[in-house]
Amino acid sequence: MMAAEIEKLVEELKKLKLKLTKERPLPTDDVITMYEEKLGVTFIPEYKYFLKEAGNILWNGKDVLQLTSNMDSPRDLLSNYNEAVQHGMPKDWLPFCEDNGDYYCILKDGSVRFWSHNGKIDEKWVNLEACIRRVWIGGELLSNPNDKAFSTSSD
Repeated sequence: MMAAEIEKLVEELKKLKLKLTKERPLPTDDVITMYEEKLGVTFIPEYKYFLKEAGNILWNGKDVLQLTSNMDSPRDLLSNYNEAVQHGMPKDWLPFCEDNGDYYCILKDGSVRFWSHNGKIDEKWVNLEACIRRVWIGGELLSNPNDKAFSTSSD
């Protein structure tokens, strides 16, 4: 069962997002399945919901990586994943958001890590909802280690 928190956060993001002159299309279930197959992973339910409801969000300097039927977006998930892996991102991390050449990534356990092409960053959130709340809606880059939604790799 998907957490109700993601639904609330997505609705809040929709209200905040930048209004683009041409809205980017949201991915369908078939498109999401195509990307899962290409990447050899199964996306967590919260990420699938986020993609289908807010996968075209640009807000607070953060750009959701795109999933399109023809994989031709400059912000395409697959091409950005391959580029990040070439620059040292762990292969089992799934980038979902680009921030100035760095990525917010979902890990197999559902937690989120920030990966920087400039070196090791210990920024981590317990789940996608915590990351959206703190980074997108809250506008924070560095989280407060006293917040229960934040943890470091040494925890």
